[in-house]
Amino acid sequence: MTYAVSTLAGAQPIANTDTTAKHVLGTIVKANDPTYGEGEFIYLLGVGSTVVGSMATYNTTTHQTALTPTTGTTDGAPIAIAMSANVASQYGWYQISGNAVVKKTGVAVAPSTGLWLSGTAGRFYVTASAGKGIVGARTANLATVVTTTSTVVVTINRPSIETHT
Repeated sequence: MTYAVSTLAGAQPIANTDTTAKHVLGTIVKANDPTYGEGEFIYLLGVGSTVVGSMATYNTTTHQTALTPTTGTTDGAPIAIAMSANVASQYGWYQISGNAVVKKTGVAVAPSTGLWLSGTAGRFYVTASAGKGIVGARTANLATVVTTTSTVVVTINRPSIETHT
C-alpha cells in the first residue's frame, strides 16, 4: 500500500511510525492508493503488539489505541486499522474509511460478509462468537478468501463496536 496524503502538506507517510509526534493526535487526512483508492486516516498513539492490519479501538480524548478486545468493550467504541507496526510510545496513522487490508482469524471469508470481534485481539471473525459486531465494516473480497490467508480487504466507514443479541 502506497497511500499518498492529499490533504496535509509535509505529512508523515501513512505507512510510517515514529517515536516523535509529527502531527496533533486525532488529525484526520485523506490519502490515495493506486490499488485501494481513497481513504481517511487518523493520527493516533500506538499500543504493544500492533502489526499492519491490526484492528484497534481508540479513545477520542487521549487518542490512545488498544487492540480490539474479545470481551468487555463498550458499545460505540470506534475502530481503526493500523497502517504500520505502531507499537507503544509511537505515533502513526490508522485507517477509518475506504478499503483497508485487515487481519482476520483462520477462517474462510465469503464476499460481502459482516464482521465480529474475534477471540484473537486485533483481528476479526465472520460469525457472532462474542456477541460484539462491528458496525460500518464489510468484507470487500470478490471470491471466498481461504482459511490460511491472514488478511482480507474490508470496506470501512468509521467502524465501531456494537452488541448484537
